[in-house]
Amino acid sequence: MRRRKYFSFMSDISTYKKILEKYDAKRENLVTAFQDIQEAEGYISPEAIAEVSKYFDISRADAYSVVSFYAQFKFKKPGKHIIKVCKGTACHVRGSGNLLLALEERLGIKEGETTSDGMVSLERVACLGACALAPAMVVDEKVYGRVTLAELDKILKGLK
Repeated sequence: MRRRKYFSFMSDISTYKKILEKYDAKRENLVTAFQDIQEAEGYISPEAIAEVSKYFDISRADAYSVVSFYAQFKFKKPGKHIIKVCKGTACHVRGSGNLLLALEERLGIKEGETTSDGMVSLERVACLGACALAPAMVVDEKVYGRVTLAELDKILKGLK
């Protein structure tokens, strides 16, 4: 798994071009190009779709259909901090649903949303692969296991 970088939110056409120049303008390179753009920016913006469609000489609709097909791509700018709550079987049985509800309540958002100040995005994931630590969650690529509601409050206070 790639380590998440702190995003600069470039939205700079010249930066898109630098990323795209690494690839031959063949359709088989579309997904990888979008992955690189998302790694640099944190999401796929309308500007990115426009530049990719020009570079690969395809319609914006075709570029969008490729990105929207894969769940890994995001169309909204993520928060500075990303919290992922595991909903796998072991975590679910051990209370990850309660963690998710508590996070939604404390942050004032639902899963898939970002706080209005842009600080925190909340996601639900199928499995983190940390079943022995259930219930588990990840905050900015750091895994927290056997999370209780009291620990959850400490974790949230540590976000700046």
